[in-house]
Amino acid sequence: MLRLFYSTGSCALASHIALEEAGAEYEAIRMDLRAGDQHKPEFLDLNPKGRVPALVTNLGVLTENVSILAFIAQSFPDARLAPIDPFGFGQVQAFNAYLASTVHVAHAHGPRASRWADDPAAQAAMREKVADNMATCFQLIEDEMFAGPWVMGEQYTICDPYLFTIASWLDDDGVDPSQFPKISEHMVKMIARPAVWKALAMENA
Repeated sequence: MLRLFYSTGSCALASHIALEEAGAEYEAIRMDLRAGDQHKPEFLDLNPKGRVPALVTNLGVLTENVSILAFIAQSFPDARLAPIDPFGFGQVQAFNAYLASTVHVAHAHGPRASRWADDPAAQAAMREKVADNMATCFQLIEDEMFAGPWVMGEQYTICDPYLFTIASWLDDDGVDPSQFPKISEHMVKMIARPAVWKALAMENA
């Protein structure tokens, strides 16, 4: 059985939702990052990065949402969570890679500025840029990258739970989500999906 290591409020929610959408049999294992669960030897043996998500499969351990989401889509093809043609799958990967490498990093400069600088003034300067940087990222998604009604168009894909997860951080980042009508509507549509409700209920129990 698959085992997903996650923490409440983290980006791991995207993979959690995808497992539910796929109808996968899996065990969800909550990590308390504030208590340092990610630094325990038994977890570091699985994922030396000390981060979530981590997905234990019968072939080994996968980390990083982009990788885990692609694995889920390809392991459960009947769920149709990604296009089957190479170009379409490449587009999905490009979108998710942007979320991981640019948007998530823009967000992280707020709560985790100490990753990039030791100087308190430099950390404060990074935090002050978070709202502007996140707004810029989401404006690009709204204007150029979101096909509608789902990210890739008519087909719901692994891009949708990932966008939903990161968009849920906008308020805390000081960005008003209502300035992005397409993304705001997407959030409403996502909340109505049973898989999203189930994953959120598990994570917030």
